[in-house]
Amino acid sequence: MSPATPDPQRPPALTGPKKEPRLLVVMPAHDEEASIGGTLARIREVLPQADVLVVNDYSSDRTSQLAREHGAEVVELPCNLGYGGAVQTGFKFALARGYDVVLQMDADGQHDPGSALDLLAPVLRGETDVAIGSRFLGRANYRIPGLRRFGMGVFGSIVTFVTRQRFSDPTSGYQALDRRAVEFFARDNYPSDFPDADTIILLALAGFRVREVPVTMDARSAGTSMHSNLKAFYYVFKMLLSILMVLLRQKRLRA
Repeated sequence: MSPATPDPQRPPALTGPKKEPRLLVVMPAHDEEASIGGTLARIREVLPQADVLVVNDYSSDRTSQLAREHGAEVVELPCNLGYGGAVQTGFKFALARGYDVVLQMDADGQHDPGSALDLLAPVLRGETDVAIGSRFLGRANYRIPGLRRFGMGVFGSIVTFVTRQRFSDPTSGYQALDRRAVEFFARDNYPSDFPDADTIILLALAGFRVREVPVTMDARSAGTSMHSNLKAFYYVFKMLLSILMVLLRQKRLRA
């Protein structure tokens, strides 16, 4: 039997050992000297092969010094850009340096590094473009105030309604993203302060595959949440407005 004629439209089969994906942990930080050392030590134990980038969002303490002492690369922002601005800086860095996968996590000790492998697994297997860690599918080792839990439920319902896919934890910043999603956020509009429910909707409407993965979250080891006090009222108003703007852009959103 004669061999089959090669298909000119099909790329030749790859030979040799499969290349390991390059992983970058992106950790935005603002005045986190009390917690960042322990957080970095724990992530090193779980992901020794990963590079770690700390984006110092104009801290006034020793956040950068401690991050470098624990082996992380540090990007210093010249002014306070906010959480979203710091995260997007990390995405731009990952894109410029050619990383394949980004693990986004906070520096305050809330995101348990023990859940990192579970969060990364579906992205590395190509099953999803973005994996979002859910404390409600997994475990929250702290008490969530009733009003905040109610707000999470409301925004989760909005995201579920718009995307036709259930989301239980729309405020989670514990995420794994593939290169295509990182590129999308690096070049597209990305919220400078609260990238939460609006970014999930943005990804879904742009055609990305997004799923939740059970993770463990602990209480902050120091500092206060960006959703606390009067910021919570601003957050609700800002998030509703941001979701509206995303919906108005729906026809122009393509990955």
